[in-house]
Amino acid sequence: MKKETIARIISGAPVGLMISYLITIIISLIIGDGNYHGVVPALVEETGGELKAVIIQTLASMIYGAAWSGASVIFKRDDWSILRQTVTHFLIISLVSLPIAYFMHWMRHSLMGFVNYFGTFIVIYAIVWAILYSVAKRNVDQINARVKQNK
Repeated sequence: MKKETIARIISGAPVGLMISYLITIIISLIIGDGNYHGVVPALVEETGGELKAVIIQTLASMIYGAAWSGASVIFKRDDWSILRQTVTHFLIISLVSLPIAYFMHWMRHSLMGFVNYFGTFIVIYAIVWAILYSVAKRNVDQINARVKQNK
């Protein structure tokens, strides 16, 4: 399990970077002024320059991707209930995601900014979890049907 976790962490870092980069391209297209908006202006101001901000966001995006990928091994724990797996995964991901979002200025630095970000985070997490759960359940049902047919 440790080797798989490490492998997922290593492979997840570039995926996190790629997703972050794609998000900045989409945001730039939505803004539509012909410029590339790689980082939030508040991060540029806080770090004292665009290059520093981009470097910090690159590292944060890689940590973000590594954490999500590494934490996914929790769902391979057959000795845990789906509830325990989900709660543990959610807590780990929250403990990584929220500080990164705060320090990267992906959320407003206020109580309402935190509430809005965390609320959106929970909704997206629940939607993705429900989709993945439905796919896994359908696969198990298909396997059980085949096993029943072969008896």
